Amino acid sequence: MSPIEKNHSIGGFFLIEPIGTYPIYTREQFSDEHNEIEQMVREFAQGRIHEEKEEIEKFNKELSLKLIREAGELGLLGIDIPEEYGGMELDKITTAIVAEAFMNGGCASFLVTWSVQTGIGSLPIVWFGTPEQKKKYLPRLVTGEWIGAYGLTEPSAGSDALSGKTRAELTEDKKHYKLNGEKIFITNGGWADVYIVFAQVDGDKFSAFIVDRDTPGFEIGAEEKKMG
Repeated sequence: MSPIEKNHSIGGFFLIEPIGTYPIYTREQFSDEHNEIEQMVREFAQGRIHEEKEEIEKFNKELSLKLIREAGELGLLGIDIPEEYGGMELDKITTAIVAEAFMNGGCASFLVTWSVQTGIGSLPIVWFGTPEQKKKYLPRLVTGEWIGAYGLTEPSAGSDALSGKTRAELTEDKKHYKLNGEKIFITNGGWADVYIVFAQVDGDKFSAFIVDRDTPGFEIGAEEKKMG
């Protein structure tokens, strides 16, 4: 079990753990490292991202990918990733500090891309992936070489996970699962390289699958024009 698995509650822990008191951190309790990281992110946000804000809002794919990879060069894509896979393996306070610094820097749209890349687009592999999957995907997600996405929301079910219509069926040779269905409003979906896709299994089970962009039969629709 990795340090992440040992030290962090996973999933719906609040349903089975007794209610108790939890520590509250204030800025005065930040370490020197916390403050240094915050300053670095503020400088990156103001110096690189904020000046490109309008272009980001216009769905400039090349620019968004360039900026997310620059964030990777600064180590900002590996805060929650174990060191053995190229990450920094820092605490959740650091994650919150980085997110707040991006938001305060006027980088809301970039923040969403970053949060999916570093959160739901990679942590399922950190927590539940096999050693082979971790070795294959995490080092590339940490650098931004590969972009991650999280495929849950569906046209007819929204984000009600258990109402999803996507199905996964075991192939005849029992070596793979074949997925059938569609997703919508998937952050990073238009340019991601790897997707965490949720599907029903055997009619009454629910699981997640790692789907590579170049998987045969996998198609990406047109970008949805949303408010930001």
